[in-house]
Amino acid sequence: MEMVRRFAKYYKPHKKLFFIDMFCAVMMAGIDLVYPVAARRVINEYIPNKQIDSILMMAGVLVGLFLVRFICSYIVDSWGHIVGVRMESDMREEVFSHIQKLSVDFYDNNKTGHIMSRIVNDLKDITELAHHGPEDLIISVVMLLGSFGILMSIEWRLTLILFLFIPIMAIFGIRKRRRMSQAFRAQRKEIANINSGLENSISGVRVTKSFTGEDYELERFKENNGVFKSTREGAYKVMAEFTSGILLFSNTLDVIVISLGGYFAYKGIINTGDLIAYMLYIAYFLQPIKKLGLFMQHYQDGMSGFERFTELMDIEPSIVDRENAVEVESVSGEIEFRDVSFRYSEGKSDVLESISFRVESGKTMALVGPSGGGKSTICQLIMRFYDVDSGAILLDGRDIRDIKLKSLREKIGFVHQDVFLFTGTVKENIIYGKRDAKFEEIVEAAKNANIHEFIMTLPDGYDTNIGEKGVKLSGGQKQRISIARVFLKDPSILILDEATSALDNENEVIIQESLEKLSRGRTTIVIAHRLSTIKSADEIIVLTESGIAESGTHKELLERDGAYSRLYKSQFQKIS
Repeated sequence: MEMVRRFAKYYKPHKKLFFIDMFCAVMMAGIDLVYPVAARRVINEYIPNKQIDSILMMAGVLVGLFLVRFICSYIVDSWGHIVGVRMESDMREEVFSHIQKLSVDFYDNNKTGHIMSRIVNDLKDITELAHHGPEDLIISVVMLLGSFGILMSIEWRLTLILFLFIPIMAIFGIRKRRRMSQAFRAQRKEIANINSGLENSISGVRVTKSFTGEDYELERFKENNGVFKSTREGAYKVMAEFTSGILLFSNTLDVIVISLGGYFAYKGIINTGDLIAYMLYIAYFLQPIKKLGLFMQHYQDGMSGFERFTELMDIEPSIVDRENAVEVESVSGEIEFRDVSFRYSEGKSDVLESISFRVESGKTMALVGPSGGGKSTICQLIMRFYDVDSGAILLDGRDIRDIKLKSLREKIGFVHQDVFLFTGTVKENIIYGKRDAKFEEIVEAAKNANIHEFIMTLPDGYDTNIGEKGVKLSGGQKQRISIARVFLKDPSILILDEATSALDNENEVIIQESLEKLSRGRTTIVIAHRLSTIKSADEIIVLTESGIAESGTHKELLERDGAYSRLYKSQFQKIS
């Protein structure tokens, strides 16, 4: 019931259309109940008494009623579905808004394809449930109660015999519903697995082709598709058991009416007109039962998706604003790590253990050292993608957990090694740094990133589509667009996570020049693989799995002949 209540609240914004839809559904059911009454009267009264005027009048009344039913049917079929479409759209917007608020660890632990399936596939049957669910229920109730009352007035003994079958049908339906629920839920999970595999395979198509892995990918897809096929087949078998069982009960009722009704007519208990009307009402009586069968299918399809939707909506972000968190208008950019320890999950070893250092406002600090030392983790902790397990990170002397997340991240510019560009135009990607920027500001940012001249050679300049994830651009071009994005943002703090490590020497020189311009007057933290790029840093920290091995300027660290000196000399020897 809790799930039904949660579903019902989505009707509230569309209650006017919903009530119009339900009113028209009741009108349709009521008009359907009139026809057998009219047929009974014509056969029992008007024909024997040769009342041709009454027959024509009844025909006129029925024509009028059927025209009203036509209008009601149009409203139900069109606006009823529109209510469902709008509810589905509301849910999809709500779940997308929700996942935007979820923390990075959620994306670490969930496949992209699974998340996409929750947003798209799981909600696609909501429209049918939202429309047909209440409509089928209300029509069924009106038709069942109405036909039961009329059938009792025609021949109560036959009616009571027929209604003995209702509890048996109800028990059968409930048992099958449970199996259908399990089957359709399993089907949803397998759809998510297929989506996840597809997203992974399509995203990595270049790797697939370079390693001639097409056959391997096809086998993996066949395996997932085979499991989905089996699950779906099982779901439809259960559904077929339900619908076939209901049909058997319906046919049994037809046999009872024909045999017992014929016997009652033979004995003179019921006349021919009443028997015909009774048989017509049995058809109307069975109609809602069949509608309930269809409702069960819509209910299982829709609610299995809605349950997965609510599961996602019930996930709380692990990184949230503290109750006393404040917004900061501006920051000088002083960063301090005070005895910070952090691990990514329980049972794992600490990535950082009791780390302490300080970066003065406007200064540049470089982090170097072997992989696994926690360099990237430090940058992600500053952004509050994760929270420290112990200790504190301070910005201008204030714990960053006491600053509102949006306010904190607005003050930080992050240039990643793995550049991500959105599908769209050059302009749309640069303007991500400042959504209300004027075109002149975008151009200025591009010039500062040394990418403006290249953009002007493109067919549509800044309006050129760069393909999915910027596939039409080179690595250096993508990196410079990402730098332009940060120039436009104009942050107080700059984080460079190996921003030039994957580039050739020519691109590295161009981009290094842009980065130096970008870092002027800002507190900058640089993760560097190529030590030649951080010689001018105000402080260099050598980070290993054991913590901070040493720190100092480039010159100081070379003179100490320690870990940094060995790293630098090994790189220099490789270059020479």
